[in-house]
Amino acid sequence: MRSHTSSSPARRTLRRAERRLRRRPVLVAATLAVGVLATAAFSTATPASQAEASGPLTNFALAAYSPASVTTDTTVAPTGIEKTVADADAAIAAASTVASDIAASGLDVGTPDTTVDTAELEDAVAQLERAQSLPAQYTTEVTDAVTALTASVTEQAQGLRGMLDAAIALKAQREAEEKARKEAEAAAAAKAAEEAAAAAKKSTPRSSGGGAPVFATGGAVGGTSPADAQATARSMIGGYGWGDDQFGCLVSLWNKESGWNYQAYNRSSGAYGIPQALPGSKMGSAGADWQTNPATQIAWGLGYISGRYGSPCGAWSHSQSTGWY
Repeated sequence: MRSHTSSSPARRTLRRAERRLRRRPVLVAATLAVGVLATAAFSTATPASQAEASGPLTNFALAAYSPASVTTDTTVAPTGIEKTVADADAAIAAASTVASDIAASGLDVGTPDTTVDTAELEDAVAQLERAQSLPAQYTTEVTDAVTALTASVTEQAQGLRGMLDAAIALKAQREAEEKARKEAEAAAAAKAAEEAAAAAKKSTPRSSGGGAPVFATGGAVGGTSPADAQATARSMIGGYGWGDDQFGCLVSLWNKESGWNYQAYNRSSGAYGIPQALPGSKMGSAGADWQTNPATQIAWGLGYISGRYGSPCGAWSHSQSTGWY
């Protein structure tokens, strides 16, 4: 935001003051010359003429020459000019600070121009400092111009500061909303996992031996029953270099997750199939028939376990400690 006051009253006042300042040396010199001539004429007058000029005339000359008459010239108090200059300096500093703060924030404050043009005010301050020893009639207009320019720069700086504060508040609000969203998602996921674990405990058959896996029997590779699915999985784990111990962990894991039911669906979380993929469509990477083919689900599930946990026993251990894998 830049100031465009080239035709403002303050600018015209400065120009008039400049012209008066330029004429002032000539006026002062002329005044001094008249004073010298008057003094010379008075000193060369005859005694008689001086005597004739005695009385009221002499008193008038002495009064006109009285030092008191010289010191009665009214000038702007230095403290007044100093305050005007100090206010202008403060406005210039505030404009510079807010521009720096906006640049450092990296935020969009709603305007492409984030600076305040203070050149005209700086010029006016320089003129006022040069003129502060002169009589009041020569400095009043410059002082008024500096005051007006100071008000304009201050207003622009305050406007930019308000825009920056609004942008900072908006950023904080968005960050708070994003944090709340993530926390809500995490809470929902934890609740879904807890519910899934509870449902699995209710529906999964358990052995009377206290934690030993329950193996289905009579299954055939390629079938759709839980026994068939276990037979299919057992035929696949050799490709990963896993033995019966790992197969036991796999049976326990997927007994808990789905009971080896390829149509198992968790309404709370949306997990699907024997490995309870979340979402179930992830298993599409193993085959388009992921919804109906246990072998496709098992192939995807073994790959997931290998990549994330290294082995079925690693996945089972994690599931036992957290309730999910």
